[in-house]
Amino acid sequence: MRAFDKVLAARDANKLTSIDYINNMFSDSFVELHGDRNFADDKAVVGGIGILNGMPVTVIGLEKGRNTRERMERNFGMAHPEGYRKALRLMKQAEKFHRPVLCFVDTSGAYCGIGAEERGQGHAIATNLMEMMALKTPILSIFIGEGGSGGALALAVADEVWMLEDSVYSVISPEGCASILWKDSTKAPEAAEKLKMTAQDLFDLGVIERVLRQPKAEDRKMFESLKLLICRTFEKNLAVDVDELANLRYERFRKLGNIF
Repeated sequence: MRAFDKVLAARDANKLTSIDYINNMFSDSFVELHGDRNFADDKAVVGGIGILNGMPVTVIGLEKGRNTRERMERNFGMAHPEGYRKALRLMKQAEKFHRPVLCFVDTSGAYCGIGAEERGQGHAIATNLMEMMALKTPILSIFIGEGGSGGALALAVADEVWMLEDSVYSVISPEGCASILWKDSTKAPEAAEKLKMTAQDLFDLGVIERVLRQPKAEDRKMFESLKLLICRTFEKNLAVDVDELANLRYERFRKLGNIF
């Protein structure tokens, strides 16, 4: 499958969203928490606490919605600054109780409207990057669709980053890249190849730790396997001294610069 085919698969309106993963993995134990205690509750970011195989976990997901009405309500998964501040509030709460953090990433990027910029979009994203780098509790981020630019990275400064086989992760969309480089958005398929944005590309480069099979809604066996894998990863990282854990996370990102 070509890189651009993976992009189209990541954007598929019928694929599972963050809420689907939360419902399949946490069932009735998930309690959603709202708001950034500053401006509003951003519905593009879903967050709360749930029990995963007996382990309390803070869960945060970028949510696109499943249909036109939901997508409008969720702003197509493009978070405002208050969404990232809500996410950080939940992460700091998790740190206080030494509760691991699980992030589901699916966004074309942070919302770039005037209101979002006026309320400090860039600052909100930068604050998340800084705080997550030093957060003294385990963090795992899983890309379940699109991973666009800083809007995705703001929930992906983690001890490990995993991607579904049909997900993508890049600093810019193929269309945006083609428009800048060649002044021609129709060259998006060529740009997608150059960007090395697929899960397999990023795994080969060492940017991510694991590529996961794409689950279906009724695939209970796959979800049970994923839950077990996540719990084992959290148990491993919970056993690490918190200062050492933060240092390992920092070193992980420092090493990425040597890949290229």
